[in-house]
Amino acid sequence: MPFAKLGLDGEYDRRSWSVYLTPEQAAAQATFNFSYQNAIVVAPESSQFAILINNRVIGQQPVGSPDGSSTVSFSVPPRLLQPGANLLTIEATQRHRTDCSVQSTYELWSDIDPAQTYLTFVGEETAKFSSTDAIRAIGVDGAGQTAFNFVVPALEQPGTTKPLLRLAQGLSILSGMPNQTVSFTTNSLPASSPGRMTVVVGTPSELQPLFAVPVAAQTAPLATFATDPRSGQTVLLITGPSWPAISTAIETIVSTTDRAVTVRRDALATQRWTAPDAPLIFSDRTIAFSQLGVKSTEFSGRRFRTTFNIAVPADFYANAYGEATVLLDAAYTQSVLPGSQIDVYVNGNIASTLPITAKGGGIYRHLPIRVTMRHFKPGLNSVSIETILRTEEDNVCVPGTAAGAGPRFALFDTSEFRMPDFARVGQRPNLAALAGTGYPYSRAASPTPLFIDRVDADTLSATATLLGQMALMAGRPLDVEPAASPGAIGERDAIFIGSISQMPQAVLSQLNIATTSQATWRPLAATQTTPSETNVMFDEWRSRVSGGVWQGQITSFQEWLRRNFDISLSSLQFVPGAEKVFTPSNTNSFMIAQGASTSGDATWTVVTAPSAKDLREGANAMTAQQNWPLIAGHVTTYSAATGKIDTVPVTRFDFVKTETWTLANYRLIAANWLSTNVLSYAVLLVVLSLLIGVATAGMLGRLGRRE
Repeated sequence: MPFAKLGLDGEYDRRSWSVYLTPEQAAAQATFNFSYQNAIVVAPESSQFAILINNRVIGQQPVGSPDGSSTVSFSVPPRLLQPGANLLTIEATQRHRTDCSVQSTYELWSDIDPAQTYLTFVGEETAKFSSTDAIRAIGVDGAGQTAFNFVVPALEQPGTTKPLLRLAQGLSILSGMPNQTVSFTTNSLPASSPGRMTVVVGTPSELQPLFAVPVAAQTAPLATFATDPRSGQTVLLITGPSWPAISTAIETIVSTTDRAVTVRRDALATQRWTAPDAPLIFSDRTIAFSQLGVKSTEFSGRRFRTTFNIAVPADFYANAYGEATVLLDAAYTQSVLPGSQIDVYVNGNIASTLPITAKGGGIYRHLPIRVTMRHFKPGLNSVSIETILRTEEDNVCVPGTAAGAGPRFALFDTSEFRMPDFARVGQRPNLAALAGTGYPYSRAASPTPLFIDRVDADTLSATATLLGQMALMAGRPLDVEPAASPGAIGERDAIFIGSISQMPQAVLSQLNIATTSQATWRPLAATQTTPSETNVMFDEWRSRVSGGVWQGQITSFQEWLRRNFDISLSSLQFVPGAEKVFTPSNTNSFMIAQGASTSGDATWTVVTAPSAKDLREGANAMTAQQNWPLIAGHVTTYSAATGKIDTVPVTRFDFVKTETWTLANYRLIAANWLSTNVLSYAVLLVVLSLLIGVATAGMLGRLGRRE
């Protein structure tokens, strides 16, 4: 399972993802095993799991393990598995033992243990990889993580960094897994285990103390799976008579993942953790729910929820105006009372509510539900539809009726999601676009300069992990070129990775990062507090005590403006304020920052930490599935002591042209900008009104007739 933890909540929940199998695994006898524990209030007689592989049910199990974990196994029918991707679905239907209220549905849960959930195969051949295509079948460990452990004796030699980083990106794309890490060592082979692949890279002479290289590698490039005679483990061996030959061997693996910058992809590859792949929407488009993985469902409970994914490009600029539309095909019975409702959530935020007001049941046929685009962000977005059903039977709640008698609600897969045309223009800085699609480096027509302060195992591991995640989101390896010095970068899009003490001061200053942090940023233990933090806390409490009433009134007024008019005080200004200098707190252990280059024509991204060890640990943590989407704004920081992620929002940004000039796009850009700058919009409206008045008066003075 590609998750650190998996919970199925409410009365209906369903999770689907794909598992890649080799031909040997697909042909073998297989068993699906899973372990779970559920809430004590779940009624086992009316609750069950259903396990599906390739849309075929292989087993059903009553949900009845409140006192501890229970393990369940189902045999996979012969010839059901296929070489390549196989769709795996876990579906849970849960009902409360005694309570019929909507609130009680939030008490229903079942936790699946990833460490005890897996497929097993009969036969030794299933554990062997016969071709490099089997990289896609690497899978995960018990914590839902995938690790590529590189063994490179010549790690710190000049000329090895670029091909190694390209290989790391290619492996990341091929595996497609959500929680990937890359590590480098020079002198030993790590022990093999599920979800971990050892990658041995070097010339025969470099590898001679570690691995017996085939004779063919003395004269030609070689990329293959090989067995270590000492440990018996299978490793991915990439070798050749020289490093240029090794680069050629790497290309035999990575070239299959290449995609020209000018070639537009249709979807974001997400099926390894949430199937199907999220369609990438660039303009006005309507997509049926059936294409989004939502199936027609009849429901007899009180709270029904289903989720699908869509993606938008990095230059999405429509978060202040406009609306998407859900064209709903659904039905409800006459037992459903007015006061029931259908809610739409985008990325966990409520985006629309449709009350059910009619009695006697009804059928919706392409009922339009307008959904604000405020909560959409570049890259992957989740859209959830939740239906709250209230009935007289639930109000009475006769004992034994909590499970429900018959369907009350039906959702049909002919429903559609419609995204209108939206403004498209890049923004600098925009870390959300970096996390969403690897922008702007994913669109670079020439190699991106990469400044690494020093090539050691920790720094290179952090760099490879980050680039691998960016490549996965970009859908192609990023073409990077290690830069010998910051001066060689010039005015180009660039990435700077390293410890804070080795970062060029000019780069930190340009990105409004305090240069004093090079000497003062030192992470503390979770129990320690710095004097400066104590002073800040003291000032906050003094403000609360002395000016609490006044501050509370201002806060209430701000909330009233936001709630009733969707206006923030930041929008009531003509010119955005200057970006404040940011100083990382000693509670932070990792930081990503982005800003404009010296001339303002390029984007610079800094990834830094107090030490190389912190850099590696921070990169591993931030690229985790649950953390990566939280990267946003101008600066994002991570604390290893608390696990907390903070962002500094963008105060001032520049537009970056990404599309050819069209009047329609500029109109949409202006609409979104004016929607976020209310004062400018009001002044413009007044000026235009005055101009119209003056023009009308002048025209009447010349052409009108006086009386």
